[in-house]
Amino acid sequence: MTLLGWGGWWLGSMLGVMTAFVLSSIGSLLGIFLGWRINRDYLE
Repeated sequence: MTLLGWGGWWLGSMLGVMTAFVLSSIGSLLGIFLGWRINRDYLE
């Protein structure tokens, strides 16, 4: 979550603060989803 959120912020910051916020939010949600999938598929 942290890495994808940071990556989204880094990409979005080139276009403005609001874009950085939106991309960071999307990246964080993707990070949560990927962490959930890894836990479900590989750790159980």
